[in-house]
Order: sequence, then structure tokens, then C-alpha cells
Amino acid sequence: MQVPVTEQIGPILPWLDLFGIAVFAATGALSATRRAQTFVTAAFFALITGVGGGTVRDLLIGAPVFWVHDASVATICLGVAVLVWLTPQHWWSDRTFAWLDAFGLAAYAAFGAAKALGHGIPPVPAAFMGVVTACVGGIIRDVLVGEPSILMRPELYVTAAALTSALYIAMSLAGLPPLAAGLVAAAAGFALRAAAIVWKLGLPAYRGRR
Repeated sequence: MQVPVTEQIGPILPWLDLFGIAVFAATGALSATRRAQTFVTAAFFALITGVGGGTVRDLLIGAPVFWVHDASVATICLGVAVLVWLTPQHWWSDRTFAWLDAFGLAAYAAFGAAKALGHGIPPVPAAFMGVVTACVGGIIRDVLVGEPSILMRPELYVTAAALTSALYIAMSLAGLPPLAAGLVAAAAGFALRAAAIVWKLGLPAYRGRR
């Protein structure tokens, strides 16, 4: 039986979504400012990074594209771009960038899986929608600035999103409330990504057949 979207997502998970959007928007704006681009470019990067994953998710699950129908999302992205633009560059180190990205990854993966499940998507595709939500915006950002995509790096990034998404689906199917499932799943995904940042953890690369 399909669970109503509002019941599946719960009252707190949308705040996780907005948090993920804000921190991803910050990483997008930082990608522009660190390359001495204009404010228009920074604002565009903030928007495309903040909403990219959620846009692809909504198109795939047949839901209205969220930010087109909610003016607050674009406003948040623009506000974050202004914040990044007006603050000193030394506030935004590579480490700050990485930690912001980790927070956004975990929050966005949990919300993406919840929204897909609430729209009647089966568990396995719903878990993939969590990964898409969390990763596609960063992929678009990296491609636009000419950086190697996160998909082409062995570090535990997509894996952390997959852990968050899969845990959320599993706990939801086990009957946990959306709030508990979302917070636990996001915390687990963030912890894995944090370990990767601190200890440089990565998956083994393919070595070829002998």
C-alpha cells in the first residue's frame, strides 16, 4: 500500500531538504568565487548545485519539480550566494568546502529517499533516488568548473549517500517513524563521509584482469 507523501516525509525531513539545498548551494557558489567569477555566475552555480539532484529526482519519479513551485528554494540559493560573495575568502577553505558538502550529502540523500518512497516508488529504486538527489548537483557543479567528477574518484562519497538512502528505506520498511529514520540514516551517512575526509578512505580501484 502506498504511504501518503506527507506521512512518509514527516514534519522534520523537509528541513533536512532545505539544509541540504543550502549547503550544496554554498559549495556551488564557492566553486565560482574560488575561480574569481562574477556574482551572476556564483548565483547560477548556487542554484544549479542546490537543486540539480532534486530536479532530476522529481522528473524521474513523476513529481512536480519542487523548486519551480516553491519560491523559497531559489531564494535560499540566492541568499547563500550573497553570503559567500560578501564573506572573506579565508572563511571558505578546502576543508570547509568538504565538510559542507558532507552535511549536504547526508541530508539530501535521506530526504530524496523519503520523497521517492512517499510517491510510491518501490524500495530499491527509491534508494537510488536518494543517491541521485544527493550526488547529481555536485556532479553538475564539478563538470561545469572542469573538475574531475565525484563519480571518477575512489573516495567514499557516493557510497555515503548510498548508505544514508539504503538505511532510510530499510528503517522505514521496518516501521520506524520518518523523523527517526531520517536522522539516523543521515547521521550514519555523514559519519562515513567524515571518516573518508579525515582518514582519506576510498574504495579499491579496478586493477584489470591478468
